[in-house]
Amino acid sequence: MDCKIIKYTLLIFLINFKVFSAEFQGQFIQGHYIIGKTSPGTKILIDKREVKVSKEGYFAFGIDKDRKFDVVITEGSKKIIKKIQKRKYKIQRIDGLPEKKVTPPEEFYERIKKENKLIAKARAVESDLSFFKDKFIVPVDNAIITGVYGSQRILNGIPKWPHYGLDFAQKKGSPIKAMNNGIVTLAEQDLFYTGATLIFDHGHGISTLYMHLDKIFVNVGDHVKKGEVIGTVGSSGRATGPHLDIRLNWYDTRLDPNSVLNIK
Repeated sequence: MDCKIIKYTLLIFLINFKVFSAEFQGQFIQGHYIIGKTSPGTKILIDKREVKVSKEGYFAFGIDKDRKFDVVITEGSKKIIKKIQKRKYKIQRIDGLPEKKVTPPEEFYERIKKENKLIAKARAVESDLSFFKDKFIVPVDNAIITGVYGSQRILNGIPKWPHYGLDFAQKKGSPIKAMNNGIVTLAEQDLFYTGATLIFDHGHGISTLYMHLDKIFVNVGDHVKKGEVIGTVGSSGRATGPHLDIRLNWYDTRLDPNSVLNIK
């Protein structure tokens, strides 16, 4: 009888162990992107926010650039605590810029406000697409990285917002490829800051943004395949020269694009 009870208890333990078996892909570092895998149907909370879980058990989230405290992941009734590794960000100084490139004239404030709302709306999309778990590719060939995520920008001696993207210097007109499969949620030809701009939804709140384009070849609602040419490099918006600036977001949390591209 005692033997049966022990076997039954062990069976229950093994079942529970199997259910609570979250695995993570990515590093728990400031600004990084994390993919999780759990048992299908399991409820997942990141801190106090419930996140989508795909039919296969995949979920995604990101770590804020300046996050200093642990991430609390609730998987069913179990809590997983992950410590966050801090980063040291670079300082980028750019001098000799025209004044309008440093501080926008007041007459553009209302326009900027409206355009920021458009971008926020596109980033807030919460679809069931599962492309977020697939490998991302570098969007331009043979480009030189000229700006990195998290760097504090000092323009003409004035401290500005940190840079939240990854800059690739390349010739005007060079093709830009989609980093992953996705659906176009924003395609604007002339935003004040970012010029010709594209945003793609990859599912579960993960989006990518491409800015300062010369030409755009896709429209809102288009289903785009990874590697498809979506536009060309330009210097539209408040750019100092031809280049591509890309961004990676988990909803409104700005992440390091290199955490998915892994460019050394």
